[in-house]
Amino acid sequence: MPIKKIFSLITFLIIIFSNITKVYSIEADVFVQSTVNRAAKTLGGTLTKEERVEKLKEIARDTVDINGIGFYSLGAHRKGLTEEEIAKYKKLFSEYFLKSFSSRLAEYSNPEIEVNSKNVINANYTIVSSTLVSTESRPEVKIEWRVYTKNPESLLIRDLIIEGLSLARTQREEFSSIINSNDGNIEALFKTLSDFTAK
Repeated sequence: MPIKKIFSLITFLIIIFSNITKVYSIEADVFVQSTVNRAAKTLGGTLTKEERVEKLKEIARDTVDINGIGFYSLGAHRKGLTEEEIAKYKKLFSEYFLKSFSSRLAEYSNPEIEVNSKNVINANYTIVSSTLVSTESRPEVKIEWRVYTKNPESLLIRDLIIEGLSLARTQREEFSSIINSNDGNIEALFKTLSDFTAK
């Protein structure tokens, strides 16, 4: 094949693939607004609490980096774990996170969250600022979403910062306290996670 034709083919493929990326990529603020809209639709419908919980778990699986949050929450304690212990932790943390996330959110009815702005930190992270609109029974709440953007086709939430308080950091401190107060025994954390899920 002549060099000109090869060059033309390569150029054509580059254009095609770059367009495909643009089609499937999504901005972080649009991603967050879409996510909260899905949650609001679930919470504002006629589903039972149990049905809402299952729908919210589905949303979390689609939009949250559960493994990433789990490993961050474990911190330096991850270093000494065996592959078997890591696999056990991932399973327990996923069950713990999904129950905690869905059961707390299921208590809300018609939460209205407005996305206000975004701040691109680097190629991997964007902070999206939003507001939980106040009602007669609830004050306005400022919420920041830490969105992992390394793969623009699959954005994931890695933290929520509510009125300046990082939920991931708070959870990390809690897990560290449990492990340290039990002489570094990871099984103490496993039991805590398991007991919570079993409630």
